[in-house]
Amino acid sequence: MRIRNLKPRHAAASLCLFAAGSVTCSGGAFAQATAKDDDKQEIQLLKQQMEALNKKLDALMAKQAQPANSQQAVSPAVASTNAGTGTGSGTNANTGTTAGAQKTSDADTSGWGAGMPPKLKSLLAALGDMEFYGNLDLSVDYATKGLKDSYVAPGGTVVSPRGHMGWQPDVSSNLSYIGVRGKRPFGSDASLAFVYQLETQLDISATSGSSNSNSSQDSTVKGALTSRNSFIGVASPTWGALKIGKTDAPYKTSTARMNPFSGTLGDYSVIMGNTGGDNRVEFGTRLDHAIWYESPSFHGWSLNALVSPGQNRGYENSVQASGESSCTGGNVPGSGGTPIACNDGSYGSAYSANLAYSNGPLYFTTAYELHLGVNRSSDVMNTPAALASPDGTDPNDIGNEWAFKVGAQYKLPTLTTVSAIYEVMRRKIPAYLQTQNERSRNGFWLALTQEITPNDSVSVGWAHANRTPGDPGQHNTAPADPNAIGSPNPSNGANMLTAMYKHAIDKHATVYADYAMVINQAAAHYALGAGGRSVTVDCHDGSSISQGAPFCYAGGREMGFSVGLNYKF
Repeated sequence: MRIRNLKPRHAAASLCLFAAGSVTCSGGAFAQATAKDDDKQEIQLLKQQMEALNKKLDALMAKQAQPANSQQAVSPAVASTNAGTGTGSGTNANTGTTAGAQKTSDADTSGWGAGMPPKLKSLLAALGDMEFYGNLDLSVDYATKGLKDSYVAPGGTVVSPRGHMGWQPDVSSNLSYIGVRGKRPFGSDASLAFVYQLETQLDISATSGSSNSNSSQDSTVKGALTSRNSFIGVASPTWGALKIGKTDAPYKTSTARMNPFSGTLGDYSVIMGNTGGDNRVEFGTRLDHAIWYESPSFHGWSLNALVSPGQNRGYENSVQASGESSCTGGNVPGSGGTPIACNDGSYGSAYSANLAYSNGPLYFTTAYELHLGVNRSSDVMNTPAALASPDGTDPNDIGNEWAFKVGAQYKLPTLTTVSAIYEVMRRKIPAYLQTQNERSRNGFWLALTQEITPNDSVSVGWAHANRTPGDPGQHNTAPADPNAIGSPNPSNGANMLTAMYKHAIDKHATVYADYAMVINQAAAHYALGAGGRSVTVDCHDGSSISQGAPFCYAGGREMGFSVGLNYKF
């Protein structure tokens, strides 16, 4: 409060009357001032008295207002959270402030929450703890399957791919997704929190729906709500986190940082973790109905471990797991043109774990994953056991599959990041079935990323797959003898070379250009874009199911260029 526009000769009396009972006026000073004839001196003294009185009045008003304001011990948002959640007295979950003596303040009745129902206030407070995030990535590609016009299969039969096998442009949604995540502390223990995440794929450049092609009929809708990593759990900075739901397995995430081409044509999943060269990546996948533990970092060391119960009522895992819409492990009913059954890679329980160490520029990890009872009985049809079985498949072609890898990454002072992975994958089946075993092999990955400027980088990578003990036979590699099990010691190794340039526009947006090429040996069929891109470049031709599809032609040299825009938030 300020006092203005008082005439000098009447100011003293007015001020004393106004301040009676609250402040004390100095009458001597005023008497001395009025006794003088110098109006200038009198005005100066009055100004000084007015300033002193203004300060005292301001202090008095602040003191009178303090009791009303002190009733609001916490902010309106925190108070409404306590009212809506029934916390009552005790400690607030977010701030640790005492809530028992809270009263409604003027801010509650006239601020943003005026007249708002308590439950709605609680909802808005909970929304304040949520974090919305996403990855938007689209590219324009130009790629070819690199297949020949015709092939001479064993036995002299000439087979020819159907459709356009040359260069084709397309638009791809590359691992685009959106999600919400958050945490809420439990009660008075602010170190223990409830955590959650709900994430879904975004089919930006295509219509969302089930995944149907000339090689499989999949009923799952990847663009549906919570189709990606989604879970609930409890977490503590002291002992880590325990979660339940579905997630990328620790085996997959342990080396994700070593893959600068994630989601592009040259993603290392074309070969790494990919036992058969298909579009699905058996040991680089998301595991449903899972429970897992994530440890905190202890002197640079961390551990992640996951178990996914099989939930399969069939002894041979040839039916869908309970509660699932499709077969386990990316094996869809009828995959590969086989009868409607889960016999082309479906398995029971899965276990995955990794141990990692991080210290400055160095990162090291080792990981292991096991799939129990993997059913691949559709790979062989002419063994004595298959001929004797009701469905014509070999029941002995059900075995455990496991993978192990070690990886290391180091960032040099020259801003050069070097990554290396060595991987071993095995399938355990009887010796007489090894001639169709294309799942046991070794492989490696080498990558280098050079930062040119703070916003520009160049990456190059090389993935290699060793040959396998056997091959069930593709349309142009099937053995001449129709009663043979498969092809022993096939020439089915492969190499992938890839390069990428990235430019960061800002902290959210990046433009990139990349090139990738897969060099398949005669019996190999590794595919560009495997592991999650909406558009892949694989071994299948353009025929339809009515024409006898799927036709898969091994030995192709897939190649593609891609220019894209990525936006993260």
